Amino acid sequence: MSHELKAITREEHLRFIADRPSVSPLQVPAWGEVKPEWRAESLGWFDRAGRLTGAGLVLLRPLPLPGPKRYLAYLPEGPDLHWGTVDLAGLLRPMLAYLKGQGAFAVRMGPPVVARCWSADAVKAAIADPRVRRLGDVTPTAKDPGAARIAGRLRALGWRRPGDGGGDGFASGQPRHVCRVPLAGRSLEDVQGGFNQQWRRNIKKAERAGVKVVRGDQEDLRAFHELYVETAERDRFTPRPLSYFRRMWTALTAEHPDRMRLYLAHHDGDVLAAATMLTVGDHVWYSYGASTSRGRDVRPSNALQWRMMSDAHELGASVYDFRGIGDRLDADDPLLGLLRFKIGAGGEAVEYLGEWEYPLNRLLHRALGVYLSRR
Repeated sequence: MSHELKAITREEHLRFIADRPSVSPLQVPAWGEVKPEWRAESLGWFDRAGRLTGAGLVLLRPLPLPGPKRYLAYLPEGPDLHWGTVDLAGLLRPMLAYLKGQGAFAVRMGPPVVARCWSADAVKAAIADPRVRRLGDVTPTAKDPGAARIAGRLRALGWRRPGDGGGDGFASGQPRHVCRVPLAGRSLEDVQGGFNQQWRRNIKKAERAGVKVVRGDQEDLRAFHELYVETAERDRFTPRPLSYFRRMWTALTAEHPDRMRLYLAHHDGDVLAAATMLTVGDHVWYSYGASTSRGRDVRPSNALQWRMMSDAHELGASVYDFRGIGDRLDADDPLLGLLRFKIGAGGEAVEYLGEWEYPLNRLLHRALGVYLSRR
């Protein structure tokens, strides 16, 4: 059954989200205010009875070209639809037609569909096995056959994963693999019982050393950012400016007071680690983390994460999401240490369907891919 798609108001979008157990924080209306270089719009899918059955936040990035504005349309970790429906074309074709009318030359989306999961024990065993190179080579603990059917339908409709068939997809977006700690139906004792011995020792060590984790406010973003810049220099990535986090805080907390939280780990008057936490429905995400090289022996990062998990549990969250992990398990992979840290907290590795593109103007789409590949 074909759906009608049209722009919806912020209030309509928020009412829809309020009835959903989990929607990505990148799909709430306020996220558009975090990205001022993009034009943001809330889209709604309506059935024949006029009921709102799906919604998504689309970000439209203009190309710096003369003449009529052309946009890259992006729905990060969205839209929120009934992805298992047989008539997937009836949901996606109206979206493509609408965005083409808005001047989009390509559309990129990230269906929030889980394909495979691996338990913490399965990942630990794979890391210890030198013959295993990638997570995908490991037999999953759980697998959703519906995800493969959705992927097949997307390909039949002309959608492709970035880089498929020539490598002309535009820059990588949100992580396809994440680590999640289940909280639903578990006590905090159960959650901590799922930690490995190193995690439990580190939490006790932080307690004995007097590490105190506190919630911060907007004024504490500067202290967080100083640690974040140090982290960026140490891990060799380009940091976002302080203004970005201030914009996040203003936009997200205005939408919901608990949408964004800031936590800081103190020891002897010094801030050693800090992190942001995002909440939508019963899903909590660890968003940005930062730490200094000072005081690592008192394990502030473990104390920080444990406080955030505990608060997520108190909020009634069903899952604490550590966000992105790499899928390579080679001993020399630079992301392996991060995977070990997250899996050590009893998290399961989760693979989503990943991001998909549809070129509405193949020439512009290919040109952008070539440009980004040479940056």
